[in-house]
Amino acid sequence: MTDATPTAQLPLAGVAEVMVIGASFAGAACAKRLIDAGISTLVIEKQALPRHKICSGILAPRGYRFLLENFGPLPAEVLHQPVNCHGVVFHFPHAPSVPLDFLGGPTPHLHRKYSDHWAIRASGAEIHDRTSFVSLEQDGTGVTVRAKHEGREVRYRARHVVAADGPSSPVVRALYPQYPAMIPWFMVGQKFHRIESCPLDERYFHFWFHPGLGHYTWSHARDGRQIVGVGFEVGGNLDRAHRHVVGWLRDRHHVHLGPAEDQEGCAENFGPSLINRYVFGHGQVLVTGQAAGFLNMLAEGMSCALHSGAIAGESIIEARQRAKPVQDVYRRLIQSEVQHCTDQWNPWTILTGNPHEADVWGALGRLSWRERAAVVNDLMRFVRLYKPYHWGRQMLDQAWQRAVHGEYASARWL
Repeated sequence: MTDATPTAQLPLAGVAEVMVIGASFAGAACAKRLIDAGISTLVIEKQALPRHKICSGILAPRGYRFLLENFGPLPAEVLHQPVNCHGVVFHFPHAPSVPLDFLGGPTPHLHRKYSDHWAIRASGAEIHDRTSFVSLEQDGTGVTVRAKHEGREVRYRARHVVAADGPSSPVVRALYPQYPAMIPWFMVGQKFHRIESCPLDERYFHFWFHPGLGHYTWSHARDGRQIVGVGFEVGGNLDRAHRHVVGWLRDRHHVHLGPAEDQEGCAENFGPSLINRYVFGHGQVLVTGQAAGFLNMLAEGMSCALHSGAIAGESIIEARQRAKPVQDVYRRLIQSEVQHCTDQWNPWTILTGNPHEADVWGALGRLSWRERAAVVNDLMRFVRLYKPYHWGRQMLDQAWQRAVHGEYASARWL
């Protein structure tokens, strides 16, 4: 059969009350809520499981708590070495480096290929891998999804569909063809190096507030190698940007690395959480996780993926129980996660509310007043020159209004 074949004539590959697209953390959290409520749930994943996932694997404390509370202790096979991350070290061009320990202790260093697979299996949902989304059609009673399983066209039928398929979500593009042009995108790439000598503390994730290095620059140890990553504009050159960062690490931090042995990269939708604009779907289709726009300031998306995915599942449950439109319920319940994620970009909340769950004040308290002034000066210079913040000017205006009036500006969405 071909793409010209009417969807109704395709072989039926599965029927469920809810269909989740994407075997991600967001999809696993959603499926777990639904299965626990007795709602039949089917997950499709375009890759063969367990599948590779581009990710540092550094998990924020609230994400770790979610996994423990909902999925139980993590098995050893889902962790990288070192198995824990103690926090984040912020580096600056002129100020001293500032280590911030996670409140509550270290968090696990996740191997996303295996941790995602562990979570989606633990959800109890039916799983169809090697199955890619093609299109969907909604009617008054549910959703028909057109997909390809190992190249063969099939169809699925569900009362609700949840898109948990990542930043370049095909479901979002199907629902809103104009959406990709409405938000800023940038590229991230990381290369893996053999370590010759590296004084950077391997217990921490290292992040540079340095506009001369790129939009987003990081490094950390993983499985005996050092990752060096950089974010840059779409159309930019990873090799050139990466080479500049490696040179900075050598000259400033005395990090000496062998040639890159592997590399990987992807496009990121850093815009929605920065400018407080999300996409949650329409009709019987919900969008969650990074597909909806959830991404923390340090590009840790696992915590908000888990929480927003669970909220998507809870919204379906409540809508069914109360005979309410699922979109109305979802938009009401998701506001808590919207506020939490957006506040991670809010300078006022960072200073007063500590949304990143790290010991900011303890770290600053160990600095002299001169050193604190240097940190603030470098941060302000970074914000002034950091292009994503220019994209997010609207969000900064809202942050100021919240600081002055004590109000929370509601998120906008499609």
